[in-house]
Amino acid sequence: MRADHLLITTPSLSSVLHRWGNDHPGRESLVDVVQAIVEAGARLASVVAINPLRTALAEQPPESWTLGGLPRTEPLPDPATPLPDPATNASGDEQKPLDLYGEKLFVEALAGLDVAAVCSEETEDPIPVTRGGSLVVALDPVDGSSNIDTNGPIGTIFAVLPALGPQADPAAALLQPGRQQLAAGIIVFGPATVLALTVGDGTDLYVLDPRSRDFRLLRRQITLPADSREYAINASNARHWGPGVSEYIGDLVSGALGPRERDFNMRWLASLVGEAYRILVRGGVFLYPADSRPGYADGRIRLVYEANPIGFLCEQAGGAATNGITPILDLEPTELHQRVPLVFGSRTKVDRVRRYLLEPQTAHERFPLFATRGLFRN
Repeated sequence: MRADHLLITTPSLSSVLHRWGNDHPGRESLVDVVQAIVEAGARLASVVAINPLRTALAEQPPESWTLGGLPRTEPLPDPATPLPDPATNASGDEQKPLDLYGEKLFVEALAGLDVAAVCSEETEDPIPVTRGGSLVVALDPVDGSSNIDTNGPIGTIFAVLPALGPQADPAAALLQPGRQQLAAGIIVFGPATVLALTVGDGTDLYVLDPRSRDFRLLRRQITLPADSREYAINASNARHWGPGVSEYIGDLVSGALGPRERDFNMRWLASLVGEAYRILVRGGVFLYPADSRPGYADGRIRLVYEANPIGFLCEQAGGAATNGITPILDLEPTELHQRVPLVFGSRTKVDRVRRYLLEPQTAHERFPLFATRGLFRN
């Protein structure tokens, strides 16, 4: 009963946004857009939640799904029927039908609002919405869709930026540096559907009440813990890392016996939204560096609709986000689907990674596991 009571009395997102809008005249359109995105995220959560009951979800075209939140009741296809070749999105990644459904859901939710265009991971060019709109939206509709089949964490990443004028090219507005963002958020579909949101006034955390379908405030203006012992990186790529990253991770793995003289825990969810939410709650650091593999020299994370929103959330929570050296929000995008290396989390840890990259350490040479011919060295 007590948890139930807390969910009922905790302020709803709409009430928080309404009060913020009253305190910031002229931001009514921004409030409407954020509200529409979050409401669409709640509807998408209902589709994600019933995914295990529809084993064909990940294989069916998005046209077979309604926008009411639940799929139509249709007979499953003959298992012997060959599946179509998988499509790829604008970034070259394999698309799941849920990716396309999510994009359609968010774009339709923004129809008629003060939004000139949407930049989505799933589409090469900006999607026009309302001619002369004063805002643009950058969106990854379903981040981590490779986790769908295993019920791993997936979610939505979004950012809202100002348009550059009624006659301006929306693509130019979407290529503004991340510091021009007006709002950013992530929605994570996990055991609970949670939202991290900033409108430039700190980062707040919300949880979706499944009965009312309202997001309700959990924590206001969070601060990232400064002294976490967790880090996230895909260690299977260790042989491809360059100097600095190898040394930094080597010192963490060597733990209390190494130069850091303390033990650390590694996490890797293969879900950017899942990693970001964990770091917002528990601190630590996330690294997806550039490496020597073909196509990874400039990193893997998309700047406009992944790194920038997460960088905004982190900075508003007292943390930091960089490409290893330069703050993410200071980078000026040159193309909609541009990739960057990404390091984010507690500020002291992000700063330490920067020092390792600028001046690779040599302390690891004392530890055979990370020496020149060790397990984690090229």
